[in-house]
Amino acid sequence: MKQEKEPLLQVGVFVAEYAAHMMGCGVHTSRVIRSTKRIGESFGYTVKISVLQRSIILTLLDLETRENYNEVIDIPSLPISFERNSELSALSWETFDEHLSLDTLKEKYRKIVSSPRINPLFVLILVGFANASFCKLFGGDWCSVGIVFSSTIAGLFLRQQMAGKGINHFVIFIASAFVASMCASTSVIFDTTSEIALATSVLYLVPGVPLINGVIDIVEGHVLTGFARLTQAALLIVCIAIGLSFTLLLVKNSLL
Repeated sequence: MKQEKEPLLQVGVFVAEYAAHMMGCGVHTSRVIRSTKRIGESFGYTVKISVLQRSIILTLLDLETRENYNEVIDIPSLPISFERNSELSALSWETFDEHLSLDTLKEKYRKIVSSPRINPLFVLILVGFANASFCKLFGGDWCSVGIVFSSTIAGLFLRQQMAGKGINHFVIFIASAFVASMCASTSVIFDTTSEIALATSVLYLVPGVPLINGVIDIVEGHVLTGFARLTQAALLIVCIAIGLSFTLLLVKNSLL
């Protein structure tokens, strides 16, 4: 049994915002479509949705009255958050199973999207340890591990500060890769595995989520969105290579 119908306009505005927020947080396309349609169905409406790289085209249709609501909404640029994605997806199931009212749904949604994020300092330390672990995994010695740890923290801190100022993310990736690899180039001073230290110092920048989502989208038939995500990921990898290349041009004689 479906809950009492809420006004078409109010449901449409909420569903559009919900879908855009999920896409902005790094969810693959089919999951966004399923969750959005689930919420629309719980209110007695049919949802037609087309997802592009930068926007979403959405139509909410009342099959009984033939009324419809249409909206094109921009996808915001948000930090990738697996926790938020999981909570938003679970919210769609809760709405469908427990027949939440629109006001209750909005309240729960606002609580999720306004929840505090992980402390940036904590992220710095964890990413530093993760990247240092890659160095050790690829055969680096303990001196290189320590250098990669500090280099990662320096590069990621710069990335956080530049992102907070709204700088273009391609520029951010070039600058962060350069700073991290330049710090890692100090390994050439010591008798250590400097090549491994340099190579692994920029691994924290690899855009794994866009790459994975792009492949998933293509496999599930969302080819345009999938190729757009893979193209963006490829450009980010090129930016990493550019930043690393600047460092190699400066220290190449020390590596030979």
